[in-house]
Amino acid sequence: MSAVAAESSTYLELSQESGAHKFYEVAVADRVVTVRYGRIGTSGQTQTTAFPTPEKARAAAAKKVGEKIRKGYAPAVAGQRAPRPVTRRQVTSAPSTARAVAPVLWRFATGSAAFGIHVDEDRCWVGNQAGDVYTLDHEGGVLARFALPDGVKCLVADDFWIYAGCDDGKVYDLSSKLPFAAYDIAADVDIFWLDIHQGILDVSDREGRLTVIDHEDEHQWARRSQGEFAWMVRADDRAVYHGHSRGVTAYAPDGGGELWHTPTRGGVLFGWQEADVVYAGTSHRVIQRLAKSTGAIEAVYSCDHSVYSCAASPNGQYVFAGDSASSVYCFDRNGTRLWKLDTGSGSALSMQYHDERLYLVTANGSLVCVDASEEAIAAAQRGTVPEARDIKLAAARSVPAYAPATAVDAVATVERAPSGTVVVECVQDGGRLRVHVVSEGYDTSWNVQFPRAIRRPGARYAVDALHPAPGGFYRVRGDIRRIL
Repeated sequence: MSAVAAESSTYLELSQESGAHKFYEVAVADRVVTVRYGRIGTSGQTQTTAFPTPEKARAAAAKKVGEKIRKGYAPAVAGQRAPRPVTRRQVTSAPSTARAVAPVLWRFATGSAAFGIHVDEDRCWVGNQAGDVYTLDHEGGVLARFALPDGVKCLVADDFWIYAGCDDGKVYDLSSKLPFAAYDIAADVDIFWLDIHQGILDVSDREGRLTVIDHEDEHQWARRSQGEFAWMVRADDRAVYHGHSRGVTAYAPDGGGELWHTPTRGGVLFGWQEADVVYAGTSHRVIQRLAKSTGAIEAVYSCDHSVYSCAASPNGQYVFAGDSASSVYCFDRNGTRLWKLDTGSGSALSMQYHDERLYLVTANGSLVCVDASEEAIAAAQRGTVPEARDIKLAAARSVPAYAPATAVDAVATVERAPSGTVVVECVQDGGRLRVHVVSEGYDTSWNVQFPRAIRRPGARYAVDALHPAPGGFYRVRGDIRRIL
């Protein structure tokens, strides 16, 4: 292959039958080298680097091309090879055999099967396979709507920040009005589930791998577990807990050393964590409670069908499960079943407990709010449940939808930084664009986690606030504006 010349580009692809399916393109224009890479069939992400002379730019580009060819990439024509379809979770949802419906307070049908759920002090989040993310208050009032480019696999929170893992391989930060891609997962990773802890992203995938990525979207470590189909990953300060077809494996967060492995009764389909335990819902109709310190199984909660989701109230006083036959269960701490009831909306694919309420997202795309107070649980045992209130989708769709920022033009501009904002600057650091703080009172050596799609060398931005994160970097909170 000829050397990369000025005003030229080289396009390469690496496609394996059961592995990588990605592209890498290097373009040279005078002193500037632009690299674009990602999954075949997507726009990928872009990095731009300026060099002192055109000769050095061409040499750098040729080196990048050579490195990729040695890794198995080959010249190709963009668009000729079809994108590989992502795995969309196929679930069965049989009718419930329970005679009564759970104590549902309200439900909101989003119009498409939903997996993503997060509930905090202020609002409830639901994300569906159409890429819609809605936020509601705790009484079902619709507050906001986001329109993401592909189906939402899961929603996770890391302190204030809310992230959506999508079928396009990106993880979007939804913490401000304008969402942006905060992480771009490697092209050969087919996301099943993810978690984020203190800015570190943990991704579990179809092949049973666990991939850990830092705040600059840079790979830290990866492990292949004993099983496949890794639907569970949960993280805290002490470990990353990875659930797959062969059980649950705990890894040290600072390097991936295995801490323990516990086989489970059936493949793990969902996971929930509390301070000292993790709960694994399995295909063999049980939830197993495991000690975080040793992996020992402390309790078993038996259901009648495969467990699609699970959750627990504080200290495990009550444990809840959603099965493949549209039922929701409530157990006491020791595993005694208190009741089994119909969700009224299909199988619960994900769930979360918050402030004496159990929130479900279901196979028919509903966000369901269940009264999980002690009084309501006792009343449900006696057969007394409230009448559910339905939230209308038509009203929700009238709320303006915010789409991700995919280019710098999508960001609002200002002539000068508004009072009270923090100024950051995009700088060239070797072969990467970094963002550092300009305003006084901050550590200017720290990087700022910042949307890659809107980074431009030398550009300055005003952000509402910066928060320090463990590991020595800042995270943006609020709106971003480009300073002209």
